[in-house]
Amino acid sequence: MSELAILTFSRPETTGLVTRGAARLMSVMGYAPLLEVCLPNGRRADVMALGPRGEIVICEVKSSLEDYRVDRKWGEYLPFCDAFYFAVAPEFPQGVLPPEPGLIVADAFGGAVLRPPPHTPLAGARRKALTIAFGRLAAGRVGDWS
Repeated sequence: MSELAILTFSRPETTGLVTRGAARLMSVMGYAPLLEVCLPNGRRADVMALGPRGEIVICEVKSSLEDYRVDRKWGEYLPFCDAFYFAVAPEFPQGVLPPEPGLIVADAFGGAVLRPPPHTPLAGARRKALTIAFGRLAAGRVGDWS
């Protein structure tokens, strides 16, 4: 008789797997994602992605219920994106999340949008500044030129 093995991951492992899956989903959706992006307000977006029409999306990864409960800064990301998602693992208790943001469920291999986010267009000047900063960050990550 075969036994079902249950795998458990530490919080950092879960964060890494969900981040990877959310970034892969963003790519499939036509976005160019970057991980760990510092925003002008000092916050750090887990995944920030630039869309084909210049739209900016941020995904905040929540690895556990405790992570969500102690980290209530997600509203500080909203002024820096056109759309905002929470990205969580399949076992995350989704009912605790607020209904306004989009919702992605992801694992290491990809993800799915369970709830689309509201579209809140950025002002033109902010979009331009963020897009330039995004491009410079991406170019800097391509290689070590020093």
